[in-house]
Amino acid sequence: MASLAAGGMDYLQAVAQLAKVRITAAVTLTTATGYILAARQLDWSMCMPLIGVFLLASGSAALNQWQERAIDIQMRRTRGRPLPGGRIDPAWALFCAVLLVLFGFFLLTSIPHSTGLLLALGALALLWYNAVYTYLKRVTAFAVVPGALIGAIPPLIGYVSAGGKLNDPQILLVALFFFIWQIPHFWLLMMMFGGEYREAGLPTVVGKFAKPQLLRITFMWMLSTAAAGLAFTTLRHIDVAMPWSFGLVGGSFWLAAKATAILGVPDDGDDKLPLRRAFRQINVYAVVVMICLSLSALGR
Repeated sequence: MASLAAGGMDYLQAVAQLAKVRITAAVTLTTATGYILAARQLDWSMCMPLIGVFLLASGSAALNQWQERAIDIQMRRTRGRPLPGGRIDPAWALFCAVLLVLFGFFLLTSIPHSTGLLLALGALALLWYNAVYTYLKRVTAFAVVPGALIGAIPPLIGYVSAGGKLNDPQILLVALFFFIWQIPHFWLLMMMFGGEYREAGLPTVVGKFAKPQLLRITFMWMLSTAAAGLAFTTLRHIDVAMPWSFGLVGGSFWLAAKATAILGVPDDGDDKLPLRRAFRQINVYAVVVMICLSLSALGR
């Protein structure tokens, strides 16, 4: 009985890895931020768009792993994933991916506000990730730049689902923030694992720039992320005297200061600790921004 239970837990863990639950949970948080900015409150009705986006993102992630299973098996970082590791059958993985996507869309149809627009945004995110971005990764080292559009869509879904307008400057600024944030987030990851991508035959920015150049470019993207976060304080509803404004300002200057550490990475060294630290810092900063924006909306 114990071995059967352990086997069931292992399979559930494999399914969670297939759906990239940790990443899709983070995507759901950006959706929640958009919803709170429009609704200015926490209520049960936010569960529907959040769960819908979570399922849609999980299905998209599972479909992506099914699409890239032949590539994943060639990389040390990904060959332990459920499909290349043989823990889940490819046909079953595809079935689960389609099912998750359909359930995600179904939940979005139950939202009374702008249902057609929500479905269009969900479809755009799915197609952009699993068709456009997945294809571009195989042909260009700069795929993340157009691919970053994916990160801008979930907060738009949250905002619209709460009755907000898609052309509202505050949610467009949120979308821009997450678009910019994704680029240094991915390039830091690429500098840590770029060798594995090359071994799998994928083009990388590591092969396009000398290391000092790439570090400087990534540094500038991190500064741009901090500037985008700082720009939220210019919105009319952000009270500069409130704690969340200090959080936005302090967090932005903190990230800008911490980003300078990657400029000191040796050209010929293999020490990836500064890159890992920068990767964690830019992720922490995104969480700080989401918390501060949500508190500003709830505080109103």
